Amino acid sequence: MNPGAHPDAPVAQPLRSDAERNRGRIIAAARMVFARDGLNASMASVAREAGVGIATIFRHFPAKEDLVAAVFSDRMDAYADAVATALGDPDPWHGFVGYIEAACAMQAADYGFADVLTMTFPTAKALEQRRDEAYEGMVELIGRAKATGRLREDFDPSDLVLIHMANAGVVNATGDAAPDAWRRVVALMIQSLAAPARGPLPASPEHEALYQAMLRAGPAGNMAPPPRKSS
Repeated sequence: MNPGAHPDAPVAQPLRSDAERNRGRIIAAARMVFARDGLNASMASVAREAGVGIATIFRHFPAKEDLVAAVFSDRMDAYADAVATALGDPDPWHGFVGYIEAACAMQAADYGFADVLTMTFPTAKALEQRRDEAYEGMVELIGRAKATGRLREDFDPSDLVLIHMANAGVVNATGDAAPDAWRRVVALMIQSLAAPARGPLPASPEHEALYQAMLRAGPAGNMAPPPRKSS
């Protein structure tokens, strides 16, 4: 204690400890709520699960994106690790398939993460950096898999986003009623990606249009401007 301090003066350290405990409680509650209900779950639901007031949540996480980033940073690290594992496979096609299965399994295990892979969070810089690193790794792996002749030539990296969107839809729709339905859908998609292709694919969406779709799907989606129409 500071000898000059008044004996009734507040002590700062316990307040910091309380704040840290509240932050941990909020993250743990959000992890549970998002895993169960997806990212459409409200901040009020998280507050109830954490046993704190909504104002306490917003003191720690001024925007929902901030909370999403805190909850899913380790999940995004695991996702990036799955890409690194795929790149390390001596058989690029096997690595590519293994990545698709691993990433879709991560979505199936956590409704919140199923949504995270189909959204973008511009203010969550660290989360988006890890996503970008993983994406660049997948672009490299796609090139390798095509070079072996096992992956169809017209596969585009943006198709990964569509695969995750499709899988998230199945995971969220089937839930506990048919928890393994996603496996069949993923197997169907993987088989459709193998060369030789049975027929041509429609054009892939423009990357900017797909980014705008991911942006609108995120927690700040209602504030995102609509995609520009070409003149």
